[in-house]
Amino acid sequence: LTVMLTSVVIYLYTVIAFNFFRKFYAKEEDGEKEYKCNDMLTCFIFHLHSGLRAGGGIGDEIEPPDGDIHEALRIIFDMTFFFFVIIILLAIIQGLIIDAFGDLRDQLEQVREDLESKCFICGIGKEYFDATPHGFDRHVEREHNFANYMYFLMHIINKPDTEFTGQETYVWELYQQRCLDFFPIGNCFRKQYEEELQAK
Repeated sequence: LTVMLTSVVIYLYTVIAFNFFRKFYAKEEDGEKEYKCNDMLTCFIFHLHSGLRAGGGIGDEIEPPDGDIHEALRIIFDMTFFFFVIIILLAIIQGLIIDAFGDLRDQLEQVREDLESKCFICGIGKEYFDATPHGFDRHVEREHNFANYMYFLMHIINKPDTEFTGQETYVWELYQQRCLDFFPIGNCFRKQYEEELQAK
């Protein structure tokens, strides 16, 4: 949306330049005049290409207005292009990019905190397992190792369905429905063992 707004603003400046300041867009190189604003399309492309890249705006890329009868208007044109396009609109675009990277960084930080504070597979918090020494580390390495679940999924994806076991068929059917009920969410061996002890 911001890029579209920038294009519209540059197009408006192109219209003004094409109608009033076209003579400043003719540069003489090696004795030949090179016209940068012959028609609206080339004028617009020139403003997009050179106007945005120039540190001081479009005024750096075209002939200076020194002594011209439209000198005051050209100065206003150059200054407003520099202010609105180079300073404001490009700053907005840069700000949006920085914000997007900031949001990504925050999301990655949140994921890292989640992985360190609870099991990715069952979602049970670290404090539950750390009642015993190294409980959480042992749980995520042995009981609910994320890599083992991924290997199992890759195994059933690549295995012919005619060779599935009953368990593999169950998981495959759920996986095709994009249903993750085969993950033991909120459950683990330790919890099951404690519940069995309490039942006795």
